[in-house]
Amino acid sequence: MSLVARATGLSRPTISAGLRELQLPALQRTAAAQRVRRPGGGRRAVTATDPSLLTALMALIDPATRGDPESPLRWTCKSTAKLADELTRQHHPVSDRTVATLLKAAGYSLQANRKTREGTSHPDRDAQFAYLNACVARCHRRGHPAISVDTKKKELVGDFKNGGREWHPRGQPAAVRVHDFLDKTLGKAIPYGVYDLLNNQGWVSVGIDHDTAEFAVHSIRQWWARMGRRRFPRARTLLITADAGGSNGSRSRLWKRSLQTLADELGLTLSVCHFPPGTSKWNKIEHRLFSFITHNWRGKPLISHQAIVNLIAATTTRTGLLVKAALDTHQYATAIHVSDEDFARLHLTPHAFHGDWNYTISPRR
Repeated sequence: MSLVARATGLSRPTISAGLRELQLPALQRTAAAQRVRRPGGGRRAVTATDPSLLTALMALIDPATRGDPESPLRWTCKSTAKLADELTRQHHPVSDRTVATLLKAAGYSLQANRKTREGTSHPDRDAQFAYLNACVARCHRRGHPAISVDTKKKELVGDFKNGGREWHPRGQPAAVRVHDFLDKTLGKAIPYGVYDLLNNQGWVSVGIDHDTAEFAVHSIRQWWARMGRRRFPRARTLLITADAGGSNGSRSRLWKRSLQTLADELGLTLSVCHFPPGTSKWNKIEHRLFSFITHNWRGKPLISHQAIVNLIAATTTRTGLLVKAALDTHQYATAIHVSDEDFARLHLTPHAFHGDWNYTISPRR
């Protein structure tokens, strides 16, 4: 036994225990091999020595305590460390790891907030979706263009941190600024996108001034000149699907006047269908164009306007997405007022269904 102890490094009591197990019948030997301790061995569970511990813990994390102004954790993050401190204060001494173990055994887990509540929805929300989809399908059957438009999130230009990660040599991450303050020299970038629903193609104008209705319509003008005219040489109508707010909002008079100017220039009849309020995330351009642009430039500092244009134009997908982009250096005035007289001169025809969301603008000549 001494020789085995020196050769293996095991203690003599351990070797003796092993010899005793070898002398047991086969069935008992298998049971003994699966058991780490003898029955009843080891420290008693904390819930056995303190039966009221679990009840006290559940009382602290109960959602009802959120409305209790007297609760000690009412205005703090309920971390395991703070829960352990509060339980100790209530004469239930316990560690944060034990708290985590008890919570997991009770069916709890760490969870983030989930966006599920959309607030009050318009009673005609579903009907508007059906109407919009029917208009798009009709355009596709006839071979007419249908586009989805929207403004992407504004981006600071410069060596600022950009979410996401990409491969670099170990220990050599890209160095960026600590604080995200606007660089007045470089300014910001305002990407406005136009997505061709039929051909899976996108156009993005990167503005440097303001996100106005005139900027939005000029982006559509650029898409038609660079991409749309070649795809639809015989088109006489154009369907535009857009959000209900922002620079292309359904109540914006400047948006409609700018569309009238575009219709006059191109000789196209423009039909517009807006998504119901609060449903912008269902806009096709969000998850068919903008999401891939964000994925393409993840982890890359947007150091210049030209870098932003190049990153957008390099966006591709396995389904064949084609994206083109250009910098829009125009200056767009804000707070432009469209008088009643100017608005009355528009060739705007509301549709029979929700004319405030669906309307057609015809050329004036």
